[in-house]
Amino acid sequence: MAALALALARSARGDRVAAILSCLLAATALSFYAAPVAWTEAIFLGAWVSLALTAALTHWPTAPRRLLAMTAGLNAGVWSGLLIGRAGRPLDLAIAAPALLLLLPATWLVQRRWTIALKVAASWLIAIAVLASVLPLIPTPGYAPDHMN
Repeated sequence: MAALALALARSARGDRVAAILSCLLAATALSFYAAPVAWTEAIFLGAWVSLALTAALTHWPTAPRRLLAMTAGLNAGVWSGLLIGRAGRPLDLAIAAPALLLLLPATWLVQRRWTIALKVAASWLIAIAVLASVLPLIPTPGYAPDHMN
């Protein structure tokens, strides 16, 4: 949800509200859905990929308009809800949702034409998401059994 807040900072106020509402509605609905255990790895991978793509919207040449903003909001809400439903409890949404408040300082930075700060923060989120999503796929000594087992 933090990546969504950064991505929406340049959008119009109405577009931001629509995106945040779609995010919160999707997250709330899906936080009550207990996805099958077999989906756990796919949900985590999807959430990391979604975070990277949403953060990449900060680098989009123009501000996300209503359709793109709502799609990004829905996407963030779906993955947040699935994560909470699979690995947490519905009340965890109350812990995750305040990340959307990053929109306030992000909008302030945009108004002062300091968007480079948003792009740096978004790039950091992208790097973390890529590392977190790729690391389990690469056999490394820390994750593979060795000759001592």
